[in-house]
Amino acid sequence: MNQARRSDAAPQRLPDPSALPGVAGQALRHVVHSLPKADLHRHLEGSLRLSTLVEIAQEHGVDLPSYNIEDLRPYVQITDDPANFHRFLEKFRLLRRFYKTPEAVARVAYEAVADAAQDNVHYLELRFNPAALARTQGFSYEEVTDWVIEAVDRAQADYPITVRLIATAVRNEGVENARRIAEVAIARKERGMAGLDLAGDEVNFDAAPFAPVFREAHEAGLGITIHAGEAGGADNVQHAVLDMGATRIGHGVRAIENSDVIKLLRERHVTLEVCPTSNLQTGVMHNFSHHPLRDLYMLGVAVTLNTDDPSVSDTTLTDEYLVALMTMGIRMSHLRRMNVNALRAAFLPEDVRREMEQKAMAEFDRLLEGFT
Repeated sequence: MNQARRSDAAPQRLPDPSALPGVAGQALRHVVHSLPKADLHRHLEGSLRLSTLVEIAQEHGVDLPSYNIEDLRPYVQITDDPANFHRFLEKFRLLRRFYKTPEAVARVAYEAVADAAQDNVHYLELRFNPAALARTQGFSYEEVTDWVIEAVDRAQADYPITVRLIATAVRNEGVENARRIAEVAIARKERGMAGLDLAGDEVNFDAAPFAPVFREAHEAGLGITIHAGEAGGADNVQHAVLDMGATRIGHGVRAIENSDVIKLLRERHVTLEVCPTSNLQTGVMHNFSHHPLRDLYMLGVAVTLNTDDPSVSDTTLTDEYLVALMTMGIRMSHLRRMNVNALRAAFLPEDVRREMEQKAMAEFDRLLEGFT
């Protein structure tokens, strides 16, 4: 375990662009917010509005430590918590209690898309674990997946955003559970289910037993993304690519530790879904200036910027872009390229990807005129 993940220090906070001289900070945030962004790595279960949690709790009698949003915040959001992977995951223990009714599941899904659209995210891949949504009330995986699909379709009709869904299986829930989730996703490919993800504790639960499920899902037409190289090392990234057919890696930042893995990512055109704020809060990195995003970019790896769990991390994709610009040595031209990487790696048909990229990059160039 590296020194960064042993640290008990509170995670570094987002730098405030308004601290820049004059109106520069406000102008920077405005421009970054206006960019037509793509987010490939966002968890539905980490995207709940705090106000919605309180309303659902009051309506359905969910026992909470407090029904005041500010008092509730430390239980479901990283505030001054020590940077630690398991502390981060503990936030979901309470969040999973809110899927009480079909209406609650649908509301959470709809609002996750609405919030992304309001941050000017034009393309979103929203991932969710059907088991987590189903188990609170004993719903079926099929039911909760259909409720999410229907809510996301309504949100896409109401907001200028394109959304695809990724079904997430969790390592510690077993291979048969993953197979069941894959079957549900495959059956709904034509309704916006575009990919299959493996998440959870990559240190204590080997991904190898899941490989047949993911290879079958790939053959059935789902895109494959695997959480790897976050809490675990670069070898996990290599296994995800070579043995599980991943074309994208969730996080993947510890690939920087192995030059052979970097070469593999370049040769296979594998995209990394990087989430800087999450990486600090889980203790993967000491601080933003130590984050390998820029090094990975300069080495020719296809990196992208994403939110992971915007509610838990108290972040937006605009915030993640600002973090990269203000603390990591990233330039506007790099952000443009990262957005191209995201759209080219999207789990979409090639013609749809190409058209979306052309429109987004024309808008990027208009907004970034004068920036480097």
